[in-house]
Amino acid sequence: MAHDPTTFAAVQPLDAHNRRLLETVHPPAWKDPVPPRDGYQLVVIGAGTAGLVTAAIAAGVGARVALVERELMGGDCLNVGCVPSKAMIAAARASHAAWTQDAPVDGDASLSDEGEAFRAAMERMRRIRADLSPVDGAKRFQDDLGVDVYLGDARFVADDAVEVGGARLKFLRAVIATGGRAAVPEVPGLADSGYLTNQTFYSLTERPGHLAILGGGPIGCEMAQAVARLGGRVTIIETGDRLLKNDDPDAARIVAEALKRDGVEVLTGARVDSVSGRAGSASLRVTHGGAGRTIDATHVLVATGRAPNVEGLGLEQAAVEADEHGITVDDRMRTSNPRIYAIGDVASKYKFTHMADASARMVVRNALFRGRGRASSLVIPWATYTSPEVAHVGITAAEVEEAGDEVQTITVEMADVDRARLDGRTEGFVRVHLKAGSDTILGATIVAERAGDLISQITQAMTAEIGLGKLGDVIYPYPTTAEAIRKAADQWRRAKLTPTAKTALGLALRLLR
Repeated sequence: MAHDPTTFAAVQPLDAHNRRLLETVHPPAWKDPVPPRDGYQLVVIGAGTAGLVTAAIAAGVGARVALVERELMGGDCLNVGCVPSKAMIAAARASHAAWTQDAPVDGDASLSDEGEAFRAAMERMRRIRADLSPVDGAKRFQDDLGVDVYLGDARFVADDAVEVGGARLKFLRAVIATGGRAAVPEVPGLADSGYLTNQTFYSLTERPGHLAILGGGPIGCEMAQAVARLGGRVTIIETGDRLLKNDDPDAARIVAEALKRDGVEVLTGARVDSVSGRAGSASLRVTHGGAGRTIDATHVLVATGRAPNVEGLGLEQAAVEADEHGITVDDRMRTSNPRIYAIGDVASKYKFTHMADASARMVVRNALFRGRGRASSLVIPWATYTSPEVAHVGITAAEVEEAGDEVQTITVEMADVDRARLDGRTEGFVRVHLKAGSDTILGATIVAERAGDLISQITQAMTAEIGLGKLGDVIYPYPTTAEAIRKAADQWRRAKLTPTAKTALGLALRLLR
C-alpha cells in the first residue's frame, strides 16, 4: 500500500529541511523496481540501522538483495531517535553554558529566554538531520550499493516470499528488521490527550510551556534535561523508586540530582491515574507519596518503553513465531522459520542502534554463509546522554550484588581526577567490576561528561579479553578524564599488595644492600 510521505508525523513541519529529508528517505516520486523472476538471495524488511547495514553488507559481498521500507529509510535512529535527540541535547548544552555564570566559555547572548533557543535548536536539528540523510537514502542504496529498494508495506505470503505493492518477492533468506515504537500505557484519558512520543516530539517548533514526561528511562531523562536547559518547565513521572532502573543506583542518583539542578521536577514512585484535556492543555491526576495531586501540562511525552513492530507482517503465513516481546529468535538470530532471521529492536532486548549494527554484521554471515555467530557473544555497552552522561557495559549492579564475594568492585571518583576538577565537572565516577582474585573485567559503569566515549576502552578490553592491569600499563595524556581508568588499575594493584607481599618485597630490597 502506497503512503503519502508528506503526512508522516515524524517529518513535520514541511519546511525546506524536512522536504529535503523526504527526498532522500522516502522520495515522493519513487518507483519500485521490478523483482527478478528467480527472486532474491536476501530480502530485508525494514530500513532502520539493522536493515540498512544488513542490506549494504550483503549487496557488497555480491548477494542479490531487496530492501523494503514502509515509512522513512534510516528508521528511528536518523529520523526520531539518535540523530535528532543528540542534536537537541548539544544545542541545550550550549544554551545552558551560555546562561550559566560558571560556564567555561561565553555563550550566544542573542538567544532570549522566550523560546528562541528552543526554536533555533529544533531548526538546527532538522537541518543536520537532512544533511545526514543521503547516507541512508533510497537513491544511494539502489544506485550506488546495488540494492533493490521498495517503499511500501511488506507482508509474508509464503514461507519463502513477501508481497509489496502487489509485487511478489521470492527469497532464499529473509531478515526482519522492522524495529519498534513507543509503548503507550493504558491510562484513562491518555489516548485523547494528544500525547507525544519520540515519533512526534521532534516535530515541535515551539517550546512546551510545561512538559510532563511519563517514564524516567534514558529517553525521558535526556529530553527532560534538554527542554529544561532550553527554558521549559518539565516534570518527570516515574513509577519506579528511581530513574534509570537498568543502571547503577549511584549513577541514577547523580543524574536525578543534575536534573533537579536544571529545574526538572522528578517524581519517583508516582503513578498517573488519569489524564483529561487535549493537546496544549492536559491535566494529569497523579498519585505520589500516598497523596493525589494534579499536574497541568501543555504537552505530555510518553517514554515508558518500547513495543515491537510485528503487526501486519503476515508472520503466520511464514510460520514465524512472535509474542509481546517481539519475534522469537535463537542465539544465531534465526526465527522458527529457518529461512528467516530477525534482528534489531523487533527481536532483541538491547534496543540500541549499535546493537542493531553489530547484529546486522553477524546476521549476514549466519544467513548467507552458514556462519555460527552468536548474539550472546557480543559485548554490548549503552549510554544515556544526560549531563553528566552515564555509560555501562557488562555485569549490572544487581548482578554484582547477587554475586557477592565473587566480584571485586573498584571505584574512582571524578573528584579525584585532575581534568575533571579543572573542567569543573567533578560529579561522577568510574566503577569497574572484576572477577575476584584477578583483573578480568566483568563490567563497568562510568558517570562523567563524555562517558559514552570513555566506556569504549573498557568495552574493547572486555571484547579482547584484556585485563584491567594491562589498561593500567597504557600511557594516558595528562590531563584527561580517561586517566580515571588508569587510576582504577592503580587501585587494583594496591589491593594486591598484601602484608605478605610487602614482607617479601622488603626482603628483596634488603638484599640490594
